[in-house]
This record gives sequence, structure tokens and C-alpha cells, in this order.
Amino acid sequence: MPHTVFVTAPTLSTAGLDLLAQAGCRSLFLPAGGTPDDVERLLASEPVDAVISRTVALTAAAIRGCPTLKIVVKHGAGVNNIDVQACSERGIPVCATPGANARSVAEMTVGLMLCAARSLCRMDAGIKAGGWPRLQDGLELHGRTLGLVGYGQIGRKVARICSAMGMRVVVCDPQLRATDLEPGVELATDLQHLLPQAQVLSLHAPLTAHTRGLIGAGQLALLPEDAILVNTARGELVDEPALIEALQQGKLRAAGLDTTAGEPIAPDSPLLRMDNVVLTPHVGGSTQAALQAMAGGAVAQALDFLDHGRLQRASTINYDRLNLATQRELNVQ
Repeated sequence: MPHTVFVTAPTLSTAGLDLLAQAGCRSLFLPAGGTPDDVERLLASEPVDAVISRTVALTAAAIRGCPTLKIVVKHGAGVNNIDVQACSERGIPVCATPGANARSVAEMTVGLMLCAARSLCRMDAGIKAGGWPRLQDGLELHGRTLGLVGYGQIGRKVARICSAMGMRVVVCDPQLRATDLEPGVELATDLQHLLPQAQVLSLHAPLTAHTRGLIGAGQLALLPEDAILVNTARGELVDEPALIEALQQGKLRAAGLDTTAGEPIAPDSPLLRMDNVVLTPHVGGSTQAALQAMAGGAVAQALDFLDHGRLQRASTINYDRLNLATQRELNVQ
């Protein structure tokens, strides 16, 4: 009997679609504008074997309401939209596609740094409005210190690019030892040690109970004068009212944000009216190359598990949370 695979988005890149077609799968897609309630209703009414999760929330009710569900794979890296605990309770592995979009996110990160440092968007808007705003207050990134919070695949790529631009790179990541760093990259003992050095602060940490609100008023106050904040990770890592206040009061020079606490951003957010804020709609990992890699990687993992019971340990988010009986049954690579 063919597998039924549900994609919580209206479509999927061809790398994923082709694999599903080759495997003879029955593919279901969430209609445009679909909600978590729509996901729950579909999973309760269809014999779904695997979910390819995009951005719409996959709730505990949705997971518990689908008795046939065997695996969930995130089309991306962050799984904060998936109730991982509910999956673990049912012995359902939750996997991701780490690294598939790392280069795209890293390039977006550096692009936001440059836009914030040189006011590129502000000048573009001024020219298109009929002016000729030849701003003379741009910052060179060469010689400045980049502070990275998180040194996974994205952080490492950002470090390489910025090192090549002549920036000093200092990293804070509790999972790291100094021997894990690439040549020329320095390790800060903790966030309190990193922040006073970080003329550019770039966030690359996952969203967890520990990291939610990681950067608040106290942390922003420790940054050097004229500092820039870049966030291409998760908006909830930053206390947004504190960020807005720091920008309004000139404690921060600028911010480049690909992600905000609420998405889409609220129409009354002060961030929309600040010319020292560059905003993009959480598309750091949405180049064509990255979308193909994520789609192909997510579907391949789902099919490998459904057909052969195999999991990639490096991609399985909740392996250690599954009960011992379930772990013994899994063929983990």
C-alpha cells in the first residue's frame, strides 16, 4: 500500500515532489492560508504516515488525532512549531534537515549586516522617493568584532565570510570547546564576556525554553556604542520591546531582522517605522537551492524510515526522548 505523506504547505520543491512520485506516495498538501486547526482536521480524517512540516504549527492535538502517523520531518532546522513532546510520547521520531539551508541563511546574515552598516535600504528608499540621500555615516565592517551566539553550521559559515572581510570573530556557544573552533575564531566563556566585545551581534541559536528572551534590556546595554544586531534565527530569542527601546534611544546603531517575535509582524510595530531597522520576512533559508535541498532531504528521510526503519541520528531531534523500547526498534545510522 502506498505511503500517505502530508506536507503542511501548498507545495513543495521539485526535489521532494520527484521523490514522492518515484516512491508512488499519495501526497496531501495544506491549502494556502491553512491553519493549525486545518492541519488537525486533515490528520484526523486521513491515514497519514508521514508529515513534512513547514511553518504551520503541528500541535499535540493534531499528533494525537492521527493513529497512523509514524514520522515527522521538518523542512528546515528549527522545530519550535512542532509539539516534539507529543511525538515522543507516541514514539514518533521528529527529524530535521540541518545544514540544508545553512549557506543561504549565512549569506542573508551578512547581507543584513551590510545593509544595516551602510544604510543601503534607507538610501534606496530615499532615491525612489525622489531624493538623493548621499549618507556619509556608513560603517566599515572590516576591523570590527563580530559576536556570534551559536556556532552550528550557519554560524560557522558566517564566521568564515566575516573573517575573510577582515572582521574579528568571537563565539559564545555552551556546547563548544576551544578545540572545536576554526583557526582565528575566539571563544567567549559566556554571554556576559561576549557582549561588551560584539560591535556586530549575530544570533544563530535554536529557540528553547532556555534561549527564549536571551537578549533583553540588560544584554543590549552591554553592547558597545554603535553596535548592530542581526537576527536570522528566531524572533523570540530577543525581547522585542527592549530592542525597540534600545533602537529608539540610540543605544543600538541598527538592526537587521529576518525574523520577529510575531510573524507576520504586527502592523502597529514601531520596527516598521524605524529607518535604522532592515526587515525581511523570514526568508533567510528560502533561496531556490536551499528549498530544493530541504525538500529533497526531508522526503528522503521520511521514506527511508517508512521503507527501512532507518533514521539519521544527526538529524533526529528527539531520539533521546523516545522510550527505550522504541529506541531498540529503530535502525539509527
